[in-house]
Amino acid sequence: MDNKIIVLDGGMGTMLQAAGMPAGQHPEVFGHQHPEIVEQIHRQYIEAGSNVIYANTFGANARKLQGCSIDTGKAVFSAIRTAKRAAQKAAKETVRVALDLGPVGELLEPLGTLSFEEAYEIYREAVVAGYEAGADLIVAETFTDLLDIKALVLAAKENTPLPVWTTMTFERSGRTFTGTTIASMALTLTGLGVDAIGINCSLGPTEILPLIEELREWTHLPVIAKPNAGLPDPRTGVYDLTAEDFGKQMQAYAELGVSVLGGCCGTDPDYIRCLVSRLREAGYISGWQDLSQASAGADRSKVRKGICSTTNVCEFGGVRVIGERINPTGKKRFQQALREHDMEYICKMALDEEEAGADLLDVNVGLPGAEEKPLMLEVVRALQGVVSVPLQIDSSDPEVIEAALRIYAGKAIINSVNADDAKLEAILPVARKYGAAVIGLALDEGGIPQTARERFEKAAYIKEKCLKAGMEADDIIIDALTLTVSAQQEQARETLEAVERISRELGLHTALGVSNISFGLPAREHVTENFLIQAMYCGLDFPIINPNILSLMDAVASFKALSGEDISCMHYIDRFAGRKEIKTSVSDSRPQAESAEGAVAGDASNGERGISDQGKSSVGLSGKKEEDSFKTAIDQAILKGLKQETRKLAEGLLEQGLTEVEVINRYLIPALDLVGDQYEKQTIFLPQLINSANAASAAFDMIKDRIAARGQGASGKEDKKIVVCTVKGDIHDIGKNIVKVILENYGYKVFDLGRDVPAGKVVDTVVAEDVRLVGLSALMTTTLPAMQETIDRLREASPHTKVWVGGAVLTREYAREMGADFYADDARESVEIAQRVLGEA
Repeated sequence: MDNKIIVLDGGMGTMLQAAGMPAGQHPEVFGHQHPEIVEQIHRQYIEAGSNVIYANTFGANARKLQGCSIDTGKAVFSAIRTAKRAAQKAAKETVRVALDLGPVGELLEPLGTLSFEEAYEIYREAVVAGYEAGADLIVAETFTDLLDIKALVLAAKENTPLPVWTTMTFERSGRTFTGTTIASMALTLTGLGVDAIGINCSLGPTEILPLIEELREWTHLPVIAKPNAGLPDPRTGVYDLTAEDFGKQMQAYAELGVSVLGGCCGTDPDYIRCLVSRLREAGYISGWQDLSQASAGADRSKVRKGICSTTNVCEFGGVRVIGERINPTGKKRFQQALREHDMEYICKMALDEEEAGADLLDVNVGLPGAEEKPLMLEVVRALQGVVSVPLQIDSSDPEVIEAALRIYAGKAIINSVNADDAKLEAILPVARKYGAAVIGLALDEGGIPQTARERFEKAAYIKEKCLKAGMEADDIIIDALTLTVSAQQEQARETLEAVERISRELGLHTALGVSNISFGLPAREHVTENFLIQAMYCGLDFPIINPNILSLMDAVASFKALSGEDISCMHYIDRFAGRKEIKTSVSDSRPQAESAEGAVAGDASNGERGISDQGKSSVGLSGKKEEDSFKTAIDQAILKGLKQETRKLAEGLLEQGLTEVEVINRYLIPALDLVGDQYEKQTIFLPQLINSANAASAAFDMIKDRIAARGQGASGKEDKKIVVCTVKGDIHDIGKNIVKVILENYGYKVFDLGRDVPAGKVVDTVVAEDVRLVGLSALMTTTLPAMQETIDRLREASPHTKVWVGGAVLTREYAREMGADFYADDARESVEIAQRVLGEA
């Protein structure tokens, strides 16, 4: 089977357009009305050598078909039946028919407003229809949002027995446009139990090859590659690779060990024929195979392991700090925040931990008298919108754990299980289903063992049960349990011995709630730090600590330099270079009052340190120092996406006598510009960009309300109007929707005309509203003539109106040739254009 490769088909949309599908019509509707055309396309691919043909169902979901003449069920049944008929007529028994599904078409929370369960239901309807219609497998392709594809995978696996293949589309940077990394995709989807994983669309074979190489480092699953026919020429719509070139370049994928190959945009049956020919010449066999068998026999030992958020991976190996502060035990202010649903306070604590160097964050919301499940869901949604580090779900309730894992965009850790059979039987199936790692406490229903030997035995039992449940050893982390040295002095030694044996003899990762060791002692930081260092020497991988305690994080940095994990001591040097050490005597140091759970008891004061303090203080802009301080505070509040904080700071400025325009121009807009700069440099990604824009919007809305209360106009904003739309014939609009959100949060009034918009509607709106700036989007080369027509008619009807264009198929040069005034590569550049044309809103 090593030399057998499954060959997919090529593009469907361009084939339909060549066969007469009108621009702007849904392919699923056209296919339902003209099944003979779609059947002929399928047969051409089968004759070219395709082993799997994708049914014409990419957009077959309730959101995309809204307002069409057919619903999801009809679209799916018609397309699967057509594909099956083509396979039967071709007399190719080995040909399989895939239900092909693309993104739902809307951004999910927290990026957008569509809930996870709403997306799940949309996909459930489609996959059930596909299964009942006779599809052989389900393929998810061209996804950019990890949570979106997770909703589809769960819908498919929970409602059908069909194999599930998944592909996402990446930019050259190795990230999707929402910021998802290749490693995050691999860890999350592999953990969810998909049957194959890969990359499709966006780029050609040469550009995708290094991305596939990276993907293979992170998964043992069979890999799929479905590149475009190179890159398109926007003038002609023709892609720059010939069929021969495509086939030649795709041979490198076979030699790399990729199991499934095909073509995406720009490819047709000739491309597939050349691909098959090249494979045969190189000694590969084209044919169907059961990929689950290949997956079961794969060597997993060389695959990189870890947990992840959608934008950040915490790779296992070495010391990884778990931040302990998102926990109500001993923290009255945090308990208050949970009761009042003050997510901003909780997010600030999480951001503090991330900035202090935590690699992942423990999340515990167990609060007497409160419903844990809805609270956990609310907190997880809020946190994954602002922090990039992965989360650890800390609960003893399997229902709460599953609910949190379900909506989490990434691979998480569950804390905790123990050696109690009832606990293991309740939680391990949940961990296995969602691909989560687990922290197992080395105890059982009898309580905490007093010796290292007993703890080792409990750890071995947990390992045995986890492996039998189908988990991998790398996903098992054992907490050897830290007891207070002031009460049981010998327990420090027992704990350290247990850590060493579990790490060395069982080969498992270990965790400890380190701060518990010093509870009840004065000058606790000295004991805690010393115990942490000894534990790391014994093999501790995951210290659970307060990362805002500088001495503990310094100890971690020093240990990594000494152990060799920090290669060339680069991180150590970065951490300490330029730091001025303050020498104090032991008697000068103040003891930290920590709770038994190891968190700082005075967490309320720690959590409010920084920007929130500045928001409460008198602004008093009497000098540059005060002004700079306030500017920094607003910059940070907006960068972190803190709505209440941003609004409060803006109100403080207004109370000190600044005008609304001054607050906007001197503080809010520069802060958004700073966010935009970080987005361009890829130090933050789309989730953070949208959250930052929403934070600024909270201040803008407050300012608008103040102006309206005085009975005044919108502070000269009457001419800050913008029209955006996707041009006639193009039904893609996610990019346009993001641009709209960002522009509105900069304070502009945006008329969103939607998608598939005729030129006449754009012109009528511009003239009626006297709009000075229009943004046009197109994703397909076939709709560029409609963009050109819209530009031409705008020039004729409203010569003073400026036009900017954007979309995957456009280039800056071609935008100029079309007569556009500007080209925007992303939402950030759209804002810069608006500021140039309209001034700051």
